[in-house]
Amino acid sequence: MHPEVEETIRLLQQAEDREGLDPFGFRPEMVGRVLPFTQWLYRHWFRVDVSGMEHIPAGRVLLIANHSGQLPYDGAMIATAMLLELRPPRMTRTMVEKWVATLPWISTFFARCGQAIGTPANARRLLKQGEAILVFPEGSRGISKPFEERYQLQEFGLGFMRLALETGTPIIPVGLVGAEEQLPSLMNIEFLARLLKTPAVPLTPTLIIPLPVKYRIYFGEPMYFEGDFDDEDRIVREKVDRVTGAIEALLQRGLRERSGIFR
Repeated sequence: MHPEVEETIRLLQQAEDREGLDPFGFRPEMVGRVLPFTQWLYRHWFRVDVSGMEHIPAGRVLLIANHSGQLPYDGAMIATAMLLELRPPRMTRTMVEKWVATLPWISTFFARCGQAIGTPANARRLLKQGEAILVFPEGSRGISKPFEERYQLQEFGLGFMRLALETGTPIIPVGLVGAEEQLPSLMNIEFLARLLKTPAVPLTPTLIIPLPVKYRIYFGEPMYFEGDFDDEDRIVREKVDRVTGAIEALLQRGLRERSGIFR
C-alpha cells in the first residue's frame, strides 16, 4: 500500500477510536480498501490540482459544489482531496440521493464509506458531530446534463441554505472543472431509467470508464449567512444565489486556467 494511503488510514483509525461507533455505518477499514483506488485516480488518472484548502475551517462545515459527469467521480475526488491534502485528514460525508437507499449492496457500500442519505435530519445530526458535509444542490439534474450544457449550473435547491441558517454552519463554495468531459452524454435512455427507477441512464461512448481528463478543484472562502431558516423561499433564494455566484466564479476561473481538457 502506498505510504500516503497508509498514513491517512492510520489517522482516520485514531479518530474512530476516539469517537466510537458511527451511527450512519461509516467504517474506516472500508475507506482503507477503497482509498488506494481513489488515490490512484486522484494522482494519476485525473491528476487533480487543488487550491484553496486553507479556507476550510475546523469543525462543522458545508461544502457546496457543482455536480457533473454522469457518475459521481467528482464527489469521490473532493472527498479524496480532503483525505490526502489535509493534515489531519477529514472525512467528507456526502449527502446522496434518497433513491440510493433502494440499491442493494451499493447503499451499504456508500454507508460504509461514510456517505449518508441526504435528509435534513441526517445532515443536522452530522453537523452536530462537527462533520464536513458535501452537498450537490443541483442533485441529479447536474450529474445527468447533456454534453452541450456542460458548466451550466442547474437551479440549486434551498435545503442546504436552510440547514446552514438553522445550525450556524459556514459554507465553502467548491468549483470543480474537468468532470463535465469525463463521460460525455449523448442522450438519456429514459425508458431504461424508468425501468431501473434511477434519475437518468446516460448513453456515453466510454460506458462507465471516465476519460483521463484533468481535474481542478477550487475551494472558495467561507461564506456566513444570518437569518431565519424558515423564511419564505424568495428570501432564502437570494442567499442561495450568492453561493451559486461564488461557484460560478470558481468555474470560470478554472476554465480560464486550463489549456485543454487533458491538461
